[in-house]
Amino acid sequence: MAYVYMARCKNGALYTGWTNDLEKRIAAHTGGRGAAYTKAFGAEGLAYAEVQPDKSAALRREAQLKKLPKEQKEALAASFRPREFVLLRPAVPADAADVRSIAGYYIRSSTASFLTEVPSESDYRAEIRKISRRLPYLIARNALGEPLGFVCAHPWETGRGAYSWDAETTIYLAPGARRKGVGSMLYAALLASLARQGYWNAYAVLADPNEASEAFHKARGFVCEGRQKHTGYKNGWQGISYWGLALKEGDEAPGEKPREPQKEELAAVLEAARMGKGWQEILQDLENTLPQTPKENSLDKLFV
Repeated sequence: MAYVYMARCKNGALYTGWTNDLEKRIAAHTGGRGAAYTKAFGAEGLAYAEVQPDKSAALRREAQLKKLPKEQKEALAASFRPREFVLLRPAVPADAADVRSIAGYYIRSSTASFLTEVPSESDYRAEIRKISRRLPYLIARNALGEPLGFVCAHPWETGRGAYSWDAETTIYLAPGARRKGVGSMLYAALLASLARQGYWNAYAVLADPNEASEAFHKARGFVCEGRQKHTGYKNGWQGISYWGLALKEGDEAPGEKPREPQKEELAAVLEAARMGKGWQEILQDLENTLPQTPKENSLDKLFV
């Protein structure tokens, strides 16, 4: 995936470019580290963006936009809705404050989480650094940089022994991002990544009752495997329900334990999820386009 964009400059001009990482590129422009033009005249922020399937398409579209009269460029900028333009990427420790803010909303105001106190920012920073070396930890933002939600997986039953091929999933959306497709994108990316890494089962543990979350998981193929009453006390006694999804079918031995996330694979997964594909469709695409034995391109360098 590639992005064609226009950045608003302080002199009123619209600078046109393309990039594979829109968030990073706009930050470079506004921070004085972008193109020569934006360094000279200053960039205020993103004015317009659209998705292209690859670099070649982006270069062609960039050339088209550069040829447009100023009034047509301004019309495109006026039609752009940055709060609705979703960007997906792996979370990094610097995202800890936003992850804490999103999760903290549910910890303080609902029983969706059984935590009663919000962990510190340093706790989330450590969690992102630790989990991301083994399992997907993904964040969604809009084109303004506002956090929309995050999704991650943890080892099921701490990943011991026979549980090594199982993962527990977690998703939280910012209150204003619900029912806008963000959760579907994040969960599709998470499940496809887990399956590609070699996990056989994904499990979700939900507060019971939680009709909205149950419907969300049912729509993605999860099946309720049991319920417990009076499991946690938060605003009264609360129950939990267990939901399972088979990422791989069969009774054969699973073989090697799941491997860590790979940069190239995760980029492809996020691109497909951004385009609205389901996890099974994404997985099939990966099997057709990427080798089964990935390159040595893990995400470790992101979390040093």
